[in-house]
Amino acid sequence: MPKAKRSDNWGFPRWGSYESSREAEKVKLCDRHGCNEAGNCPAPKSPNSPEKWYFCQTHAAEYNRGWDYFEGLDKEERKKREADEQRDANAYQEAKHYSWMGSGDGSRSRDEMTALEIFDLTPDVDFEAVKKAWRAMAKEYHPDVNPGDEEAAKKFQAAQAAFDVLKIAEERRVWKPV
Repeated sequence: MPKAKRSDNWGFPRWGSYESSREAEKVKLCDRHGCNEAGNCPAPKSPNSPEKWYFCQTHAAEYNRGWDYFEGLDKEERKKREADEQRDANAYQEAKHYSWMGSGDGSRSRDEMTALEIFDLTPDVDFEAVKKAWRAMAKEYHPDVNPGDEEAAKKFQAAQAAFDVLKIAEERRVWKPV
C-alpha cells in the first residue's frame, strides 16, 4: 500500500497557501530593449494615452526623468491642468517633509524658481544675495519713491511676494525637526 502524502493544512490558521499551484508564474519583462528584469512599473507611452510601457524600476526612473506631463497642450489647458494638479496635491501638504523636493536641481520648488526669476537670480544662490536683490528692487520700485506709478507698484508687490516665498523656504530649509 502506497504511503499517504502528509497534508500541510494543520487547522487554524490555515498553513496551506491559497490558490497554490506548481505552474510557473508568468512575469512580464521590461519593455526596454535588452533588459531581462521584471517590468512591473507602468508608464504611459504618450501624454494622456491609455497605452502603457512596462519597465523595471531602473528604467522607469530613467524614463520619468525626461517626462513632460504637459507636452502637446496649449497654454490655457496647461495652466488649467497645472492648477488641478496643484489643488489635488494640496491634500499632501501636511506630510511635505516626507516628499521629494521640487523642480530644477532638486533643491527648489516651482514657486521658489519663479521668485528667483523675478529677482533674476540663479537657483544655487544663497539667501544673502536674495536679500540684497530684494533691497535693490524695493529701493527702486517702492511706492513712496514712485508715487502714482502703477507699474512700479506692481513690480514692488511682485518683489515683496517673491521675497516672502524665498524667506519661508529658507526658514524651512534651516529649521530641522527634532
